[in-house]
Amino acid sequence: MLNQAVDRKRCASCERWRGQRQAGSEAATVAIDSETSTGLCEGGGWDGSERRARSACGHWRLWPALNLPGAEPVR
Repeated sequence: MLNQAVDRKRCASCERWRGQRQAGSEAATVAIDSETSTGLCEGGGWDGSERRARSACGHWRLWPALNLPGAEPVR
């Protein structure tokens, strides 16, 4: 599994992304199977489109499962 930093604001750490993931082993990271992992965007700027875990858009929202202390859920 690869850890991706939440501060990069990529699909894997967005609440709208429906790909396979889990909270990372390091603080403020999300774990994905590979750089080519994909999932559907639901409600974001790419709504209904399949997106890679490392993709980005201006509608990113923190995935609540990461439960970062003091983090804003919407950015």
